[in-house]
Amino acid sequence: MLAFPCDFLCDFYFISSVDMVKLTMIARVTDGLPLAEGLDDGRDQKDLDFYKQQAKLLFKNLLRGHNEASRMSIETGPNFFHYIIEGRVCYLTMCDRSYPKKLAFQYLEELKNEFERVNGDQIETAARPYAFIKFDTFIQKTKKLYLDTHTQRNLAKLNDELYEVHQIMTRNVQEVLGVGQKLDQVSELSSRLTSESRIYADKAKDLNRQALIRKWAPAAIVVGIVCTLFWLKGKFW
Repeated sequence: MLAFPCDFLCDFYFISSVDMVKLTMIARVTDGLPLAEGLDDGRDQKDLDFYKQQAKLLFKNLLRGHNEASRMSIETGPNFFHYIIEGRVCYLTMCDRSYPKKLAFQYLEELKNEFERVNGDQIETAARPYAFIKFDTFIQKTKKLYLDTHTQRNLAKLNDELYEVHQIMTRNVQEVLGVGQKLDQVSELSSRLTSESRIYADKAKDLNRQALIRKWAPAAIVVGIVCTLFWLKGKFW
């Protein structure tokens, strides 16, 4: 039997567990305004940007009244979006397709209850995006409780017969957003984000290069003049 160091097993378990709940967003249904978001750790940023754009398009569809279900699961690639709508607010998460649907919705229920308790009287008057970004602290804390599906706490939730999810509709993202046009829009937005990031990085390199030239050019000129004078002195004197 192979033996692995404890720290290796812990690191491996943490990495694989984190992938279960990948994205959490909260938005106002009446106008699609994003209210809060579970901040990511920067890994797989390109893919995450793509799915964030999909989520924003889903919020727009809800605004237009295209999806009337208050609870729904939406298949997108290797993942599932799950959302709850209550009190004109949509609570959405994206999980790996292997993550139990029952836990995903109970996770959203916990977020909903706390968000309503803390921010309920300010939701309608919020005027700027991510007005409740500090709610990320609770999102991260709650997400950690749901990472390991085999804890006693989560096994009890999975076995809770009073919480039923079989009746919650499951649809494909192409069916929800519309085949072709909407997905092309997502790809275009994602490509634009990647392109803008690359342009920004190139400009930053150019600015750094120019700053170095401005900083060291005078010194280099002085050194060149001194060296030339020494050379002339040795040659003619």
